Amino acid sequence: MTTPEDQPSAPRPAAPEFDDRVYRSSAGIASGVMLLALVGWLGIDAIVTGDGRTPWLALAALILVVPLIVAFTLRPAVYAGQDRLRVRNPFRMIVLPWGQVAALRSGYSNEVVSTAGAKYQLWAVPVSMRARKSAARRQARAASDRTAGREGRSGGRGGLGGLAGFGAAGGSSGPAPAGPVRAATDQIMDEVRALWETHEKEEGAQGEVTVRWAWEILGPAVAGAVVLGILLAVG
Repeated sequence: MTTPEDQPSAPRPAAPEFDDRVYRSSAGIASGVMLLALVGWLGIDAIVTGDGRTPWLALAALILVVPLIVAFTLRPAVYAGQDRLRVRNPFRMIVLPWGQVAALRSGYSNEVVSTAGAKYQLWAVPVSMRARKSAARRQARAASDRTAGREGRSGGRGGLGGLAGFGAAGGSSGPAPAGPVRAATDQIMDEVRALWETHEKEEGAQGEVTVRWAWEILGPAVAGAVVLGILLAVG
């Protein structure tokens, strides 16, 4: 006869997992697509209709330019998961376990700082000073509306002055939005920072920082530059 103590304990439920959150720049993707279309049209036209060395120069230029356009517009992305942060920049892929992240900074650019002191810029989350100023104006306007609403309610406690106060405050503006107003990229950094603070102490979030060069971008670009240089030097 087995006692409850002799029975094997049920396995503990695993921690819930979720897919990585992916952050990319929609403006960068749009500009990249347009640049690729323009460069492709000009390059292919030169290859098909050009004379002499023109087709070869156009081909070498395409091999050089296309990877660079992809690197700076379509490639950048930030993947924030349960255990780590992956930063895909134009020429490198940086993987930082949350335990190796020392800070996430937002100034003139967004960047992550490792515990070893290395800084990595988040190309996929660019800072827009214009968006920040616009968000600051909206936040100030919302604070002003809330203040005016409190003054209107305070003046409405008695007499005709209350009716006048209600009309001035209620007729000029609607309800203020709940919570602070933030620029889109600052909201993204807040989300990433919350993930870091939640998971940085977990066992699966420990490890070493790894950096890999994007040879799939660098290789073609260097080859195109070499061929283009040779063609121009030969004359």
